[in-house]
Amino acid sequence: MKFRTFPKTDLSVSEVGFGLWTISTGWWGDYTEEEAITLLHQARDAGINFFDTADAYKNGYGEEILQKAFGKNPTDVIYATKFGYDIYGEEANNRRGQRELPQRYDEEFLRFACEQSLQRLGVDAIPLWQVHNAHFDAIENDDLWATLDKLKDEGKIRYAALAVGPANGWLAEGIAGMRHRDIASLQIIHNILEQHPGSDFFPDARANDVGLMVRVPHSSGMLEGHYTVDTVFADNDHRRHRPKSWLINGVQKIETLKFLTEGRNQTLGQAALKFILNEPSVVTTLPNIYNVDQLNEFAAASDLPDLTEDDLQKIAELAAINFGVEEEPMKMKGDPMSSLDAWEEKLKVAQ
Repeated sequence: MKFRTFPKTDLSVSEVGFGLWTISTGWWGDYTEEEAITLLHQARDAGINFFDTADAYKNGYGEEILQKAFGKNPTDVIYATKFGYDIYGEEANNRRGQRELPQRYDEEFLRFACEQSLQRLGVDAIPLWQVHNAHFDAIENDDLWATLDKLKDEGKIRYAALAVGPANGWLAEGIAGMRHRDIASLQIIHNILEQHPGSDFFPDARANDVGLMVRVPHSSGMLEGHYTVDTVFADNDHRRHRPKSWLINGVQKIETLKFLTEGRNQTLGQAALKFILNEPSVVTTLPNIYNVDQLNEFAAASDLPDLTEDDLQKIAELAAINFGVEEEPMKMKGDPMSSLDAWEEKLKVAQ
C-alpha cells in the first residue's frame, strides 16, 4: 500500500481508504456488528489506515463501530467524520426514508455534535471533521468557520474539511470552500464514467493545496465490471431504485473499457482506482467495500503500475463521446457557479 499526505497536514493516509457507509447504513445490505468489525480489521491488515464515516450514518453507529474495532485513540488508523445534519432533533426521530434532515451550524449545536462524535469515536481529537453535504449557505457562514477555528484551537478537531454532494454536482460549494475557507480536504464524486464536475475541482485543489478524497470511484459498482443487463439488486440496496436504463447503458459503456484489463494483471475495478490516483491532487480513494475479496482486490490496486499516457488518452476520447452510448444529458438547474460568482463579488466589495 502506498500513502499520500493531505497538504498542510501531517495526515499520511493510504491511497485506498474505507468508507463506512457500506457497513453502517443498511443501503448495501445488512451487517452484524461482528461482521462489520471483522471487515474493518481485514482492511487494516490489508494496509488501509484511513476510515471515513459520519455522525448521520445510522445516528452515530458509523462512528461507534470504529471505536469497537480499534479501541480508544488508536495510533495506527486515521479517522474522518462528518457533521451538520441535526440527527438529534425531533425531525430525526420521526424520519421516514432517505429524506434529507435539517442542517444546523450554530455554535451550540456544533459543539454538542463534536462532543458526541468524540465520544462515539473514542478519540481526544477528530483528525478530519467535514461539513456533510455542504450547501452554499454553509460556505458563506462566517460563524460556522469561526467555530471550527475555535474547536481547532481547543484541540477538539485537528483539521476542517468539506464533503460535497450527495448528487453528482455541488461545483460552486467545493470551489468556494477551497478558495476562501481553511480546509485540508474536499470529498467529491469522481470516476471514469462520471468525470464532471469532479475534474473541475482539480485546478483549485492544486492551487490552494487542498487534498481530494474521492468517493464512488466505481460509479456505484458499475466499474467493478460484474454487472449484466440482467443484474438484480437486493430490496434494501439503493441501486435497486435506479432506472433500468442506468444498468443497460452502463454495461454498454463498460464494454469500451476492456482494453484496461486485456493482457494485464489487473481488474477493471483496480484500473478505475488507478485512473483516479493519476491526479496528483487526489490523496485517497473511498471505494464501496462490502466483502473481503473485494477489499483485497481494491487494496492491491495501490501497488499496481500506473495507467499509461495512451490509456489516459483513450479514456479521454471515450468520455468525449459518452463511451459510445446515446442518452439524455444530465440537466443542471441554472448556472452552477452563480452562487460563487455572487459571493466573490460581495467579498471584493467588502475589501
